[in-house]
Amino acid sequence: MKILICGDSTAATFDPKETPIVGWGQLLADHLPGVEVLNHAMAGRSTRTFLQEGRLDALDGLIAPGDLVVVQFGHNDGGNKPERHTEPRGDYTENLRTFIRFIQARSGVPVLMSSICVRIWENGVFQPSHTPYREAMEDLAKAEGVPFADLYADTVSIVTSLGEEGSRALYRDDNTHTLRAGADLFAAAAARRLEPLLSHS
Repeated sequence: MKILICGDSTAATFDPKETPIVGWGQLLADHLPGVEVLNHAMAGRSTRTFLQEGRLDALDGLIAPGDLVVVQFGHNDGGNKPERHTEPRGDYTENLRTFIRFIQARSGVPVLMSSICVRIWENGVFQPSHTPYREAMEDLAKAEGVPFADLYADTVSIVTSLGEEGSRALYRDDNTHTLRAGADLFAAAAARRLEPLLSHS
């Protein structure tokens, strides 16, 4: 049994010689001993561009019955670049449904996972991010009867427990991409979400 990841830069694998950015998917296997992880997350992708570029089709033949396929998008879907942007209750939901159908057709288990939080503090108060996309994803998961893994909630808990200054060490200066320390904590949280699904798939 294995886990495959479809997502954006926050989950992607990076070369440490080129950047200090580390995606949580890069470290997931460290927290799930004996589980193979195939990380297909790619920087800069939204549900729209991931599908348009045939990146989901590339998983054909890789998904075995019972494999978990994590789908995590939202950062770029909610961005201001029109070629990436999707509407939460429109094409974002429809694109996620395309992922679900593709995975189920190959007897895999689709897991819709909410995006990690952006580290935004204003006057000492943590600010939410991606709320419309998270809510749309959760509603779709319920409607489709597929697992919803709320990594957003987990990462908010981690960031707020560390506080504005303490959480600074988890992220790059853009407060979106994680350094190794953040990726490791977030990968551990993702593993806790996925572990119960592994035993039932």
